Amino acid sequence: MSAQTATTVNQGGGSAPVTPRQDRIRVALDVLERAGLPILAALMFAFFAINSTSGSIFTSSANLDNILGNQAVTGLVALAMVVPLVAGYFDLSVSATTGVANVAMAAFIGTHGWPILPAMIAVLIGAINGFLVAKVNLNGFVVTLGTYTLLGGLVQLYTKGQLITNGIPSSFGAWGAEDWFGVPRPFVLLMVLAGVTWYLLSQTPFGRYLEGIGSNESAARLVGINVTRKVWASFVISGVIAAAAGILATSRAGSGSPETGTAFLFPALAAVFLGATTIRPGRYNVWGTMIGVYFVAISVSGLTLLGAEVWVQPVFNGTSLIVAVALSTIFARQRDRRASSTQIAEAELQGSPSPLPGGDGRVSRQAE
Repeated sequence: MSAQTATTVNQGGGSAPVTPRQDRIRVALDVLERAGLPILAALMFAFFAINSTSGSIFTSSANLDNILGNQAVTGLVALAMVVPLVAGYFDLSVSATTGVANVAMAAFIGTHGWPILPAMIAVLIGAINGFLVAKVNLNGFVVTLGTYTLLGGLVQLYTKGQLITNGIPSSFGAWGAEDWFGVPRPFVLLMVLAGVTWYLLSQTPFGRYLEGIGSNESAARLVGINVTRKVWASFVISGVIAAAAGILATSRAGSGSPETGTAFLFPALAAVFLGATTIRPGRYNVWGTMIGVYFVAISVSGLTLLGAEVWVQPVFNGTSLIVAVALSTIFARQRDRRASSTQIAEAELQGSPSPLPGGDGRVSRQAE
């Protein structure tokens, strides 16, 4: 709101004027909210780079390659979570689907030479989740938590808790360890899939439909959006990305591990919620999630080089998750208050009753 508008509102009776200085502060806070996490990630990188203990190793090409390449699987798992989350649905089974694809890839490429089958299995899991949530109308959180537990048990049953390494071609394992023009191939793959997902969610009608469903599912149905089909499709897309994550994990490790499904769940969740505090605060978004992935990776790598013990990573991931949820909640409340104030001011300008929450003109709780 401009200073002139604010003054007029005050003369119209009621609202306190917003001075130019207050308006500038509000704009600065908005910019800081959107760019806070990238700035913090850059500061963390600079700190570990110039620190006398960690600097030389932290900035080495080997360590930077490890940060970029090792986090690609986590990034893909987080990316798979984002798609249904945009529509308002949690998919906790994504990391377990990644684990299934990882083990299936190791088993089938070595024994049968069928690299496409693991991807088909992962997509099928996504389709089943989508059917149960979108078509049968079961609770998405509970269903995908059950799927996560079920798949973890089946993987343990198949592998008997052992790594699968036999028969995996060395060329397949080498792919995930090599570079393209000095950049790790897994990182390039992550950025390509992130770009495709961003385009799908931000630049196509499908993505706008998902956002509409996530904002108000009942209203989306009323305006003619086929909610069942769109939500179902979001789970299938999530399965496709999870399949890519599992196959990449097999290439990176050169094996299939029964622990893959559990290893990526909480780091990915932390990245997703951290991502919701930046770029488009209050909304799950692709590039914010990617920044969240590498913010955690930079921090953990630097702390490890400073001599931190093995427990630091889970503690940092858990703390990041709690802080991200807290910040998202605080920012959402601030946006709600600003939106309410703006609507009240506009109502006063027009001489109409203020749209107070709970009244006839109920304020929508959409984030910016």
